[in-house]
Amino acid sequence: MGSIVSEMQQPIVFVNMDSPAAQFVRQTINDNKVVIFSKSYCPYCSMAKEQFRKLDVKAHVVELDLRSDGEEIQAVLGEMTGARTVPRCFINGKFVGGGTDVKRLCDQGILQKYFQ
Repeated sequence: MGSIVSEMQQPIVFVNMDSPAAQFVRQTINDNKVVIFSKSYCPYCSMAKEQFRKLDVKAHVVELDLRSDGEEIQAVLGEMTGARTVPRCFINGKFVGGGTDVKRLCDQGILQKYFQ
């Protein structure tokens, strides 16, 4: 009889970091000051997008649920950032967190400093 933890573990999946999806992720991050990898129905994604709207900062948004390669992109982001959850937000090529992270950065006045 295994423990609950061992039964809940996800299988290890190899993520090809040379795939077209991985190349797309890297290129998108490199080509845009602000990138949000999102899902159109996700409230945390809406929270992140709202922080940039409040600052009048244009974010390049990639809606993973509207793309045929969205799952693969999400797997690549998981490999890059340590988590597959959305949103995955990048500023100047650097991963800055998810929805609550971005909101906290904005509330603390830190997010604004990226755009001064």
